[in-house]
Amino acid sequence: MTNTSYGLAALWTQGDLATRAVALLLLAMSIASWYVIATRGWQLFKLQRAARAMGSFWHAKSFAEGMSALDVGAGFNPFRHIALEGQAAVKHHADNQEDLHGQLTLADWMTESLRGAIDESAERMGSGLAILASVGSIAPFIGLFGTVWGIYHALVGISASGMASIDKVAGPVGEALIMTAFGLAVAIPAVLGYNTLTRGNKGVIGKLHRFARQLHAYFLTGAPVSRPDAKPRHLREVI
Repeated sequence: MTNTSYGLAALWTQGDLATRAVALLLLAMSIASWYVIATRGWQLFKLQRAARAMGSFWHAKSFAEGMSALDVGAGFNPFRHIALEGQAAVKHHADNQEDLHGQLTLADWMTESLRGAIDESAERMGSGLAILASVGSIAPFIGLFGTVWGIYHALVGISASGMASIDKVAGPVGEALIMTAFGLAVAIPAVLGYNTLTRGNKGVIGKLHRFARQLHAYFLTGAPVSRPDAKPRHLREVI
């Protein structure tokens, strides 16, 4: 006959405050990690879609038309952000020649502006990944702590009752070991999600660097690097 005093319900009802706190903490960590995986995964999908629109930008007939091609979906678009920062850098440099940064060449000022836009975009893309890294690192140890504490609590209860037969020991100890399984169940998706999102973001950032180099050449020469035979246009035509 099955002993109804065993199982997850018994682990919760018979556990003390520390055991319940560990279980609730692991549950909260699991919810947080899955939330980050879902939201950042959707964001990465939209970023990859925006990256595919980069080719349409260079096939546009004007800068304004190219910006319209980059306007795919709602939310933050790092490619559009970099293009706008490059445009603003050209105008700012031309309008503030008397300032200290006016002593820099347009090429140097453009390089720093685009680099800053890439760093800002990378920071926003990596938002939330620290949560996954933390959960993946510490969740197994939290589960292990819950197991050790549960075994200690179970053995103390068995010792107090004076009944140390195998059927009395196996149930409480086995229930305590579930905490280790909980810790691993929380940590494994967090680690896999972190690695997947990091690899995806790295690919997008690589395309951002490529796009920034093309914009750098475009704003300095008036023509994209993919069209070296195009006639240069005055910089103010793209502002």
